[in-house]
Amino acid sequence: MTGTGFITSSTPLPEMAGDTPMTAGRAVNSQSVNWCTPPKYVDAVRKVFGGKIYLDPCSNEWSIVNAETEYCLPDKDGLKEPWDYPTIYVNPPYGSDKKNRTTIKHWLYKCAHAHKNYGSEVLALVPVATNTGHWKEYVWGRATAVCFLYDTRLRFLVDGKDGGKGAPMSCAMICWNKNIDVFNEVFLEYGAVVDLRPLQGKVIGDKRKLRQLKLSGSGVE
Repeated sequence: MTGTGFITSSTPLPEMAGDTPMTAGRAVNSQSVNWCTPPKYVDAVRKVFGGKIYLDPCSNEWSIVNAETEYCLPDKDGLKEPWDYPTIYVNPPYGSDKKNRTTIKHWLYKCAHAHKNYGSEVLALVPVATNTGHWKEYVWGRATAVCFLYDTRLRFLVDGKDGGKGAPMSCAMICWNKNIDVFNEVFLEYGAVVDLRPLQGKVIGDKRKLRQLKLSGSGVE
């Protein structure tokens, strides 16, 4: 991994076996439950992308995303397949895959990597977890905008059916796209949209303190 936090396409995904699995109220993805994006958000994503979703890297048999290319386990692992597509929508597993030793952090890494390396427009529906490693590494300073969704309980489709009470956690739609005007226009209907572009290239939080300590130790003012 380079100092920027990005990895070349030929480099294996980062090793994160020490991370605590984050289920965020959803079952780990080793269980036979598929949590699918609600229709209103699929429609909104399509509007942002101009009508076409080219890649859904973590699809399933119940998905209503209907992307041109879909990766579904066990035939295709979305974390191992190429992401070189113009538009990508990601509703990743929120738990940990103990067999493959992967978590949501790996999916957000792929989102940021696809935007940086291929110029892909990427949207991802994830739990609001602003203090976690995956937000610190691949959202703050990497993503261009985020919509904090207003749903009291976001009602995912569970195995293709209405999920009843809905998710017990807050969710957000994260955007990696240089032009956020359309994202802002579409998603203001669903929540508070925040422009993250001013954070790009900035040293944030603990990393800022660490950098200051290093500069102080080197005698650089």
